[in-house]
Amino acid sequence: MSRTSWVSILAWISLLPFFVQVSSEEPRLGSARVVFQTNYGDIEFGFYPSVAPKTVDHIYKLVRMGCYNTNHFFRVDKGFVAQVADVVGGRQAPLNEEQREEAEKTVVGEFSDVKHVRGILSMGRFSDPNSASSSFSILLGDAPHLDGQYAIFGKLTKGDDTLRKLEQLPTRQEGIFVMPTERITILSTYFYDATLETCDWERSVLKRRLAASAIEVERQRMKCLP
Repeated sequence: MSRTSWVSILAWISLLPFFVQVSSEEPRLGSARVVFQTNYGDIEFGFYPSVAPKTVDHIYKLVRMGCYNTNHFFRVDKGFVAQVADVVGGRQAPLNEEQREEAEKTVVGEFSDVKHVRGILSMGRFSDPNSASSSFSILLGDAPHLDGQYAIFGKLTKGDDTLRKLEQLPTRQEGIFVMPTERITILSTYFYDATLETCDWERSVLKRRLAASAIEVERQRMKCLP
C-alpha cells in the first residue's frame, strides 16, 4: 500500500472520535415539564419534540386533559422499567367522552437512534409498530435490546429518588410482567414551562414598572416642588 493511502486511512481514523461524539449527542429537551404526583413521591419529566413530535403532542395533550389522574404504574421491573398503565383501563376515575376519544388514539411509531438508558421515556405498544396509545415506560436501567424498537419521547428530569422507592416495593410475576403487589397511584398531575421558572419575565416586568415609577416621581417632583 502506498504512503499516500496510509496517510488517508490515518486521517480517517483520527476523525472517528468526532463522528462518534456527534452521533451520541443527547437530544435537546423542550421547555414543557410534566409532574406525576404519586403516593410514593413526585416524578417529573420533559419531552424530546425533535425526536418524536407526534408522540410528544399526544402524550402532552393527554396530560393537559387530566387523563393520567388516578392512573397507576402497573409494572415495576427493577433495573428495567416502571410502566404506566394505559389510561383507558388503568384509571380509577371514569374518563369523560373527550378524554376517552383522545386516549383511544394511536400514534405512528417514531423510532430513533436515541438509546434506552435509565431515565428515558419510551412508549409501550403491541406487535403493530403503530399501536402506541397512552402507556409508556420510564427506564430503570440500560436496555439496548429496546433500541430502535420503541418510540423514545422524553426523559426524567426529577424524581429518581421516587423511582428507587418503587424499585424496592414487593412484586409478583404475572406472565412476562413483574408487577407491584400494591397499587402505585398517580394521584394527580400538573405541567409547567421551565423557561418561566427562571424569573426572567418577572424581572423584566419589575424593571419596567420601577422605571415607570421613577419617571412618575420625577414628573410629580418637577410639578409640585420649587
